[in-house]
Amino acid sequence: MYQWRKFEFFEKKLAGKCSIPEEVSGRIECCSSGRGKVVIGCDDGTVSFLDRGLNFSYGFQAHSSVLFLQQLKQRNYLVTIGEDEQITPQQSAMCLKVFDLDRMQSEGTSSSSTSPDCIGILRIFTNQFPEAKITSFLVLEEAPPILLIAIGLDNGCIYCIKGDIARERITRFKLEVDNLSDKSQSSVTGLGFRVDGQALQLFAVTPSSVSLFILQNKTSRGQTLDQIGSNANSVAMSDRSELIIGRPEAVYFYEVDGRGPCWAFEGQKKFLGWFRGYLLCVIADQRNGNDTFNIYDLKNRLIAHSLVVKEVSHMLCEWGNIILIMADKSALCIGEKDMESKLDMLFKKNLYTVAINLVQSQQADAAATAEVLRKYGDHLYSKQDYDEAMAQYIHTIGHLEPSYVIQKFLDAQRIYNLTNYLEKLHEKGLASKDHTTLLLNCYTKLKDVDKLNVFIKSEDGFGEHKFDVETAIRVCRATNYHEHAMYVAKKAGKHEWYLKILLEDLGRYEEALQYISSLEPSQAGVAVKEYGKILVEHKPVETIEILMRLCTEDGESSKRGAANVAYLNMLPSPVDFLNIFIHHLPSLMDFLEKYTDKVKDSPAQVEIHNTLLELYLSNDLSFSSISQASNGEDLNLRARSGATATSRSGSNGKFIADGKDSNKEKDRLEKQEKGLRLLKSAWPSELEHPLYDVDLAIILCEMNEFKEGLLYLYEKMKLYREVIACYMQAHDHEGLIACCKRLGDSGKGGDPTLWADLLKYFGELGEDCSKEVKEVLTYIERDDILPPIIVLQTLSRNPCLTLSVIKDYIARKLEQESKLIEEDRRAIEKYQETTSAMRKEIQDLRTNARIFQLSKCTACTFTLDLPAVHFMCIHSFHQRCLGDNEKECPVCAPEYKSVLETKRSLEQNSKDQDRFFQQVKSSKDGFSVIAEYFGKGVISKTSSGPTGGS
Repeated sequence: MYQWRKFEFFEKKLAGKCSIPEEVSGRIECCSSGRGKVVIGCDDGTVSFLDRGLNFSYGFQAHSSVLFLQQLKQRNYLVTIGEDEQITPQQSAMCLKVFDLDRMQSEGTSSSSTSPDCIGILRIFTNQFPEAKITSFLVLEEAPPILLIAIGLDNGCIYCIKGDIARERITRFKLEVDNLSDKSQSSVTGLGFRVDGQALQLFAVTPSSVSLFILQNKTSRGQTLDQIGSNANSVAMSDRSELIIGRPEAVYFYEVDGRGPCWAFEGQKKFLGWFRGYLLCVIADQRNGNDTFNIYDLKNRLIAHSLVVKEVSHMLCEWGNIILIMADKSALCIGEKDMESKLDMLFKKNLYTVAINLVQSQQADAAATAEVLRKYGDHLYSKQDYDEAMAQYIHTIGHLEPSYVIQKFLDAQRIYNLTNYLEKLHEKGLASKDHTTLLLNCYTKLKDVDKLNVFIKSEDGFGEHKFDVETAIRVCRATNYHEHAMYVAKKAGKHEWYLKILLEDLGRYEEALQYISSLEPSQAGVAVKEYGKILVEHKPVETIEILMRLCTEDGESSKRGAANVAYLNMLPSPVDFLNIFIHHLPSLMDFLEKYTDKVKDSPAQVEIHNTLLELYLSNDLSFSSISQASNGEDLNLRARSGATATSRSGSNGKFIADGKDSNKEKDRLEKQEKGLRLLKSAWPSELEHPLYDVDLAIILCEMNEFKEGLLYLYEKMKLYREVIACYMQAHDHEGLIACCKRLGDSGKGGDPTLWADLLKYFGELGEDCSKEVKEVLTYIERDDILPPIIVLQTLSRNPCLTLSVIKDYIARKLEQESKLIEEDRRAIEKYQETTSAMRKEIQDLRTNARIFQLSKCTACTFTLDLPAVHFMCIHSFHQRCLGDNEKECPVCAPEYKSVLETKRSLEQNSKDQDRFFQQVKSSKDGFSVIAEYFGKGVISKTSSGPTGGS
């Protein structure tokens, strides 16, 4: 024990000079502390209270002589044992008192003198509990107001009093240690309570034994733990409820099952105590009569303080200090230094191990411990003990900034230490992305694949990686550890990284396609959008198969019936993947063709058809053979074959070039044929609008000179003039006439005026087209489309046409017109004769009398008798045969009314200008319509309108 280091972790308080106040005049018999005060009992029966500076607060007379006292902790009670005046010889003078220190009362007539209220007085010795000398005393506070008081006697007995002493509700029982023949060795010198859950135990110490009583058993005999004991004042209890006894050769610790550890501190132990984990020991020095006060740190095996003092009479602890009261009433107050001061003292001596143990034993916060470890690590680092320094730095993880440690070990020679630190940093989940990068770089520089494997496959308790996944992938990829990067990416579900490595670094396209096929449809769609360009370039057929599965779900849509449209809306659209084919248009065509063959009612069919039309009709897109692309043949092989063939003779090279041009032209015609089929199939007769953009289709046809498609679209849109304009631009006279035959038939919904446009075209052509003009005139004459004068004027512009072309047409027209003129002349003569007769009859009615000679009634054909009615139309009726107020001839009235109705209708039509112009516009001969209106007298009358007043 003499090899233990000594330190000055404690220092004197109160300037090192203090003493018991003069107000404490008697000899000090006992002391106690608690609740912020020190209590002293004297042989004159007074009890005095001292404050923090050991100044006298107040005192009172408790007994004639105070032997023992204890200040309770939970309640502000003071329990004392002392002698009082003996009332009768049979009654002992020894009594126990309980004082309530919160309730003060005046003593006698003097109001300035007060004393605490004594709430209970109890005689210790009775007939059942005979009187003996009291050698020890201890109070345990149970649930208020219950107290358990143990009183040790010199005869080996322990009197126990339990209950509420203030209300005198108590029970007494007696405990006995083993009887010994030598009564001087049976005195109870020390007591100690131990509370273990619900179990209540009592240690009892005599000079020759250590015993344990279990109070719940209510047995008077205890269990002997040891056959050696201790004298008075050298018994204490640790904060772990261990019994401590001091003997000259050592200090012993006892548990409930017997003796525990012992510490060989030599010397007579006058006092033992326990303070904040320290063992307090006052050892008598027989040589000079002084005492040595030592404070032991048993855990760290050091002497925290050692001091030679005068003879000590009492030792107690309060206010975080240790108070020693000497026999001459002087006092010494010792307090522990703060942790910072103690550590500074150790650091100056480079005792870092002691400092670490000290902060850990005193349960300092983790930050303080880490700071000590850091300083110790710095010390070891300065001595170039890098392994031990790193061991200390590792313990600081979580409190010390990692960069502080990392920058010290960046040298290549210390890479092993740095790797170890970074591994621990990741194990505790405190690593950042930069730390992960650094650790992986360390592994790769060390070429330690085994550790790299362990690190990559390490997980926390929840199955998650202990590092930043993307950082690990990036570093492994950069250092060509592609398999490790792929493992991390796959484990973490980072599909984009996994595919990036497979495709961009390793070129394993088939494996990438298999991986995409194993993903969920949504994830697979994202992956194809990201890496589809690479896949299409190297594996077009397989990529198209994956796209077909994504967009059609292997034909599941065809099994869903009425829910098909809604289901298709949930699937990815082929339009979303068009960008991946930007450099591989034949594959795009193949994909869209397969999709349209499988899915007939896609929500994106308009966009798909537009794209297909552009692929089919565009001539400037670089297409290779579609069949070859579909079959997955190696185009590079074809290129090499072509290069070899080019090295042959010039004539052979020309033949190959012609063959390429021929194949190119063949491909173009095949595409145009497909485009025309698409134009027709995507515009069924039952739909008003096609399943593609008509304007886009027309632009594509015009830009790429696709005449067939353009003619189909114009005809479908009933733009017949644009149709014949196409033939006119191509100078296709035969096709032009055939088109007019098909589109100019009014009986089939055509437009006959197309023949007029056709005639105008030939009239302005400037070349000989007699045959075509004769055929056109045949249809114009048949349908009477144009007047002869217009025909003549139109054809007269073509200097290449002769009169013989239209001679027959003019002759037939003149003959026809002559017949019409003759018919009109005869009709005119007839109408003139009828008009003259009508005018003569009107004149006759106006000037001559009308003679009625009918003898029979026109209505009933009976003989006419009076009263009779005669009308100017020579019809006569019986008056009875006519209705009341009949003023018109019943026979002639309907005809007359019909004429009047016709006249009103004509007058009404003369006001409907829209109808008149519509008839003129729709008629083959507008002049005849106007002539008819004049002939009926509808527009023969003109009105000048209202004239303004003069």
